Amino acid sequence: MAVAIITGSGGLIGSEAVEHFVAEGYDVVGIENDMRASFFGPEASTAHVTERLLDAHPAFRSESADIRDRDAVDRIFAQHGTAIELVIHTAAQPSHDWAASDPQVDFGVNANGTLNLLEAARAHCPEATFVFCSTNKVYGDTPNFLPLEDLELRLELPESHRYHRGIDTSMSIDNCTHSLFGVSKAAADLLVQEYGRYFGMPTVCFRGGCLTGPQHAGAKLHGFLAYLMKCTATGTPYTVFGYGGKQVRDNIHSADLIAAFAAFHAAPRPAAVYNIGGGRFSNCSMLEAIEICERVAGRELSWEMGEDARIGDHRWWISDLAPFEADYPEWKLRYGVEDILREMYEQNAERWGAAAA
Repeated sequence: MAVAIITGSGGLIGSEAVEHFVAEGYDVVGIENDMRASFFGPEASTAHVTERLLDAHPAFRSESADIRDRDAVDRIFAQHGTAIELVIHTAAQPSHDWAASDPQVDFGVNANGTLNLLEAARAHCPEATFVFCSTNKVYGDTPNFLPLEDLELRLELPESHRYHRGIDTSMSIDNCTHSLFGVSKAAADLLVQEYGRYFGMPTVCFRGGCLTGPQHAGAKLHGFLAYLMKCTATGTPYTVFGYGGKQVRDNIHSADLIAAFAAFHAAPRPAAVYNIGGGRFSNCSMLEAIEICERVAGRELSWEMGEDARIGDHRWWISDLAPFEADYPEWKLRYGVEDILREMYEQNAERWGAAAA
């Protein structure tokens, strides 16, 4: 039977990928060591997700391995060899704030870990589709120099601007401040592209905006929509970092992102790169997100405005989805921001309340 290897299989995107590809008939091998708990504390642990997946799916197995361990990664790939048809790489240190606290670990996980996976794939399953969860942070703070208009609840690009429908991959990644996280992910992104070009492997970098969904273990330093809804539901104070709360993000539900992965896997090509997110269909400012959370939860959020924005953080990001839609016209977004937040609340409010008590 065909094998899919999914790194970070206990995380938001990884676990969604496990569910999807088990249903598609794959034997799925997860690589997961719950480093998220080390990064963000025990409340962000994904151990319970891994346990749930193992209980629910006989076709899923989980390998407790660190992607920085080259020998462990190679052993897992060698065990399955050419039966591996798909590699989905979602494991990462995902926070630009955390990266500055330990750049060695950040770069080791994001860059060196990706290199280990690419080398293992090249050695044992070079025909397998290699899907990499990259990030819009590879563009650094270049988006912050766009000519944004200051509206009541959000910053916005004029309709006449070339990026009004969303930013595409023509934006430069050079001559800007990235954050150390952005640098480590850019290194990994370029590696994935190079293995596609140099070795002819079917690789793709999906440069994501905000990836979210009801299974997201949102924390203060990562996963803003999930953490914002959690704070609203539990009465936990929340701090907005800079820009008057008018910074804009597009948000893509994990199920919509996995559908994009599946579409690419059905017709892969080498060294593909796409910006992916909610686009114009699913985006909001912080102030708009707070309004939606309060409406969905039926209570006010206790929040304050922090003066300083995070280094390298974007004032405005909306992905241009047109290039991916042109190559894979069968793919369509299904979830808007309010759909996402309502689903988060309905699936988690009881658990959040119990934990807070």
